[in-house]
Amino acid sequence: MTCGPKKHLKHVAAPEHGMLDILTGVYAPYSSTSSHKLRERFPQIIFLRNRLKYAPTRDEVEKICVQNFVKIDSKVHTDTTYPADFMDVISIGKTGENFPLIYDIKNCFALHHITPEEANYQL
Repeated sequence: MTCGPKKHLKHVAAPEHGMLDILTGVYAPYSSTSSHKLRERFPQIIFLRNRLKYAPTRDEVEKICVQNFVKIDSKVHTDTTYPADFMDVISIGKTGENFPLIYDIKNCFALHHITPEEANYQL
């Protein structure tokens, strides 16, 4: 047995709220460590690649993050697996879009556009 943190996550064990399709591969992105549980956090790569369709591959998501276009709660994070939690606001600088991470009625993260004024305050 190896020591250290677990770095891989199979699609079968991935949280349901990510809404990942099983046919695209064996592994799912594993989010970095956070104070929240695995089922409550949402990696930045899933948001950009699977939900918004800004980048089709992981490499392109990394290029977007390195250029400091994506902010989570008004802070730039270049880690593609940085976990965004419930009620965090994801802002995209180039397009001027803001998205809070909220659950829909099926207990999955939903995309909802908000104005820049609403993005400035936290609940």
